[in-house]
Amino acid sequence: MRRWQAVVGAGMLWLAGSAAAQVPYVAIEQRVDPQALAQVGLTPAQLQALNRLLREADARTPAPPVAAAPVALPGAPTPAPMFPGLDDGPIKAKVTGQVDGWAPGTVFTLDNGQQWQVLKGEMTLKASRSNPEIVVVPGIAGRWFLQVDEDLPKARVFRIR
Repeated sequence: MRRWQAVVGAGMLWLAGSAAAQVPYVAIEQRVDPQALAQVGLTPAQLQALNRLLREADARTPAPPVAAAPVALPGAPTPAPMFPGLDDGPIKAKVTGQVDGWAPGTVFTLDNGQQWQVLKGEMTLKASRSNPEIVVVPGIAGRWFLQVDEDLPKARVFRIR
């Protein structure tokens, strides 16, 4: 099984190398750690055959087209992100309705149409707020936090719509 994994690994290295710009073929012995290659246990004849197959496949693979960078027209509006909520910036909006606090399960509906549900955190506000401005900020590992006020703890939330 290890032999097969190493050969597959070598093939993946080949794919990564061929996806880059067209460069001269580099023998597998120069691409893979010698100890890892020794664990595969290929004979010199098998190594030679593998190098020949990879070199031929490399020659048949056309170079990938290089995409031109999009040209921004002066004064043109910035397009909206393709995946709203997945970009790295904070989301600023207003909550529709009253906010008295939150607990796990509380759903916040924003004026931009998004809905965020509280996963962790609990807070009761001293005074109810009507349509407050909020910020949903990204955290580490895809986590999001809803902030009603800078001075208050944030609620850990996830987007449901």
